[in-house]
Amino acid sequence: MSRPNDLVRRAAGFGSAPGLKDAATLAARVALAWLFVYHGASTLFGAFHGTGIHRTALFFSEVAHLRPGTFFAVINGITEFFGGIAIAIGLLSRLAALGLFLDMMIAMVTVTFRNGIVSDAAGSGYEINVALAGLALVVVFLGAGRLSADAWLGALMARRTSRAN
Repeated sequence: MSRPNDLVRRAAGFGSAPGLKDAATLAARVALAWLFVYHGASTLFGAFHGTGIHRTALFFSEVAHLRPGTFFAVINGITEFFGGIAIAIGLLSRLAALGLFLDMMIAMVTVTFRNGIVSDAAGSGYEINVALAGLALVVVFLGAGRLSADAWLGALMARRTSRAN
């Protein structure tokens, strides 16, 4: 006889490894998308009372020593905003997650690592970079899961291929 907890897990689709993988990848994708779309929009458009391209470019050139600052600000904003959107819908998710992982590595190398893991300095510590890089690696290694545009497009292509044969 099944225990009540087993029934709840099976009913929710969490009784199997694929259900757990889909839940984990969806949670990682939602967290990544939320934060990266927010920061990317802040950089590119000045949304959410953000810095915008000009102030971000100044920060990149003066604090991170990335020159030309405007070039790196635009690349950063595009990577975070559009990478976050791609992660949210699960489209080219492994590639987008790799871009976000690299974005966090660059942030650590150029700014936050010298501040320590937790800091009040400009650019803060690297604890958030580590967490976001780890979430991005979940998507790089596991993909977006069944609840994604990647899975939907893969199924659509498989159907078309089987019809053609």
